[in-house]
Amino acid sequence: MKEATVIVEGMTCSSCAAGVNRALTKGGYSNVDVNYASGEVFLSDVAEIDLKRVEELVRKAGYDYVGTKKIEKQGLASIEKKFLFTLPFTIPLLLHMVPFVPAFLSNPMVQLVLSLPVMVLGMWHFGKSALGSLRNGVPNMDVLIFIGSTSAFAYSLAGTLMNLGDMAAQHEFLFFETSATIVTLVLLGNVIEHRSVKQTTTAITELGKLQEGLADRVVQHDGHEHIQKVPFNQLKVDDIVMVKTGDSIPSDGILVKGDLRIDESMVTGESMPVSKGVEELLIGGTLVSDGNGLVRITTIGKLTVLSSIITMVKKAQMEKPSIQRLADKVSGVFVPVVLGISALTFVLAHFAFGISLQQSIMQAVAVLVISCPCAMGLATPTAVMVGLGRGAKAGILFKGAESIENLSKVKKVVFDKTGTLTSGVIKIGSFNVLSGDEDELKNVLFSIEQHSSHPIARAILEELQPTAKMVEFTSVEEVKGKGLVAKGADGNEWKVGSFKMLDISMKATDNDIYILKNGALAAEISLTDKIREDAKDLITYLNSKGIETIMLSGDRKRKCELVAKELGIKTIYAEQSPDEKLKLITEFADKVPTAMVGDGINDAPALTKATVGISLSNATQVAINAASVVVLDKGGIGKIKEAFQLGHHTVLTIKQNLFWAFLYNTLAIPVAAVGFLNPMVAAFSMAFSDVVVIGNSVRFKFKKIS
Repeated sequence: MKEATVIVEGMTCSSCAAGVNRALTKGGYSNVDVNYASGEVFLSDVAEIDLKRVEELVRKAGYDYVGTKKIEKQGLASIEKKFLFTLPFTIPLLLHMVPFVPAFLSNPMVQLVLSLPVMVLGMWHFGKSALGSLRNGVPNMDVLIFIGSTSAFAYSLAGTLMNLGDMAAQHEFLFFETSATIVTLVLLGNVIEHRSVKQTTTAITELGKLQEGLADRVVQHDGHEHIQKVPFNQLKVDDIVMVKTGDSIPSDGILVKGDLRIDESMVTGESMPVSKGVEELLIGGTLVSDGNGLVRITTIGKLTVLSSIITMVKKAQMEKPSIQRLADKVSGVFVPVVLGISALTFVLAHFAFGISLQQSIMQAVAVLVISCPCAMGLATPTAVMVGLGRGAKAGILFKGAESIENLSKVKKVVFDKTGTLTSGVIKIGSFNVLSGDEDELKNVLFSIEQHSSHPIARAILEELQPTAKMVEFTSVEEVKGKGLVAKGADGNEWKVGSFKMLDISMKATDNDIYILKNGALAAEISLTDKIREDAKDLITYLNSKGIETIMLSGDRKRKCELVAKELGIKTIYAEQSPDEKLKLITEFADKVPTAMVGDGINDAPALTKATVGISLSNATQVAINAASVVVLDKGGIGKIKEAFQLGHHTVLTIKQNLFWAFLYNTLAIPVAAVGFLNPMVAAFSMAFSDVVVIGNSVRFKFKKIS
């Protein structure tokens, strides 16, 4: 096993993630990605990964190693149990400040007894993480909480023991409730954070649940068919399963019997059920909205469409967009800086301004407790997880967090024409024979186009399928941007392609495909293609946002102009080869952030070179692999509008989160340093800052983006 994703519990901020990363890197693992919000750590290495060694390194860093699979625990989470344990001890400690409560609650020894269980748990919980982070050289938030709470407790304990018998003197040192309240309130903040972060990852969790369930496997026994209930993950390739209305398709497969209406919305974002007949492909995790039939399983495990989507989104969540780098840099030096400010606060308050020892300590503790790098660390990943999750549920896959950020910066969008702006439902308009037999030429065209994956080739094959016959060739070669060259078994050389296949001596017409036999022009074919229904809406939207739209096509100029005029695209580059497309995209992307939308093999280099490459799900596999954004909706191009909206709102949410996090720390630390906040209020404020950031990200999960 050279790749592994493990679950780690106890990480609450980017410093925690950096600590786990540092521990595993120092332990010898070269490629480590940590997503502390989801608790997932992805490792890849040239050597085999030793999970026992990984567990040892994680625990040494101060965190809990769960394993390779997240365990859905029933009941309360560990952090919730810790908070509920401390709460009954903390409430009586606070009550002594309220009039008309029993006097014994003000007794220093009673307060010591009440605060002791809270502090033991707090020192263990925060101390373990703090010590691990210090070992790795990346001090985290728990260092501040540990020092702040234990300072208040140690000061109170020393004063109480030194003044035994003198109740008045003991009361001067009475800050047991402060130390216990800090621990309890920070745990409360962690509980709220834990529950809120779960809200930002529900989209991927819901997709994951589609892989779980029991399938009705059809088995033969004594010449009869029997139904056997089998968990989805125990199915094998070529198993036959029976599905009916309301069932989930257990894994990718082919319908071998029956007719189904399939709800693919959870995987592709397509809202209307899709009709499926015999021999048609079915996606695992989709729902049978009507009908029943038998499905032969063709793909299982990590190779299924749903698994690929989940893996892609999880890897994207682990990537850091450039906007997060500033926050990470600040978080990296934040804890040492806060420790310095806290120490300076104590020294200046007590020695320079003559403030009492007790008050000086409390001001220094307040600085430690109110400081919150967690909010800065949570600002980006929580927003990105919501954006990626919403995209996945809508059938829009971002292959990295960088791509969702880049999409918000795009100033130019370049579209391929055929199969992208147009529907790809191509028909033969006219078949003009110049020499030879029409049936023979159609047979040759049908046989040669078998070797192309371009949408035009697929359309021609579909139209000629009922009547055409196969012709044998000894070789077929694709000439990028031009067409195909084939050698017949009878010695004839055939060329099928665009006008670029013609010799200089031949005059190109307005036709789309030319067939040459032994260098002589044999037939000219014109094609008709329909503009996609949602293309105009997309172009109008982009133009309204000040984004320049450009058509870049290998098709004839006249055809490009007709489509561009109807859609409102002003800039056209027609009759472009793949090399020319690549050169233009490079020029555009060097000047301004540029998106390229394409679907063919010849678009792949340009998709890679663009700032953001966008591919449709009915594109070739090469184009999908080259793109950084994949739109799964078979309806196609309309989802690109939603992708741009998601990119814009994700970055907007990140900026709002970072603004609050920086503003909070900029204002809170000076206020605490001058003594306007006691440590208990500081602890509550610190927890509140995390809640605001996460709450804003959760709000993005539900808000309208259109």
